[in-house]
Amino acid sequence: MQFLYESGGEYHFMDTQSYEQFTLTKDQLGESVKFLKENMTLWILAHSGNFIGVEIPNFVELEVVETEPGVKGDTAAGGSKPARLETGAVVKVPLFINAGDRIRVDTRTGTYLERV
Repeated sequence: MQFLYESGGEYHFMDTQSYEQFTLTKDQLGESVKFLKENMTLWILAHSGNFIGVEIPNFVELEVVETEPGVKGDTAAGGSKPARLETGAVVKVPLFINAGDRIRVDTRTGTYLERV
């Protein structure tokens, strides 16, 4: 399945084989919505035509859109600060990460892994 877009709290998806489109709500998707990015490929779990859950990739690369500026000399072991990502998710990142940086995040735990 491919995530197409979000509109008014509804999330629109397309089956990449049949091109059938369908909509799920934020409540149905749960915590996965924090990491959904347009055109992302994911797996929709269903049984007898009923939605059961969604499985997104374990790791995603996202852009940091807002965080406090880094200071020269900040290191990975020196602490962390919150950063808002392009999807709206907020994760803790090392002090050297700045707005505009791309980072890899573990979607299972919501934690920063590395700058890419």
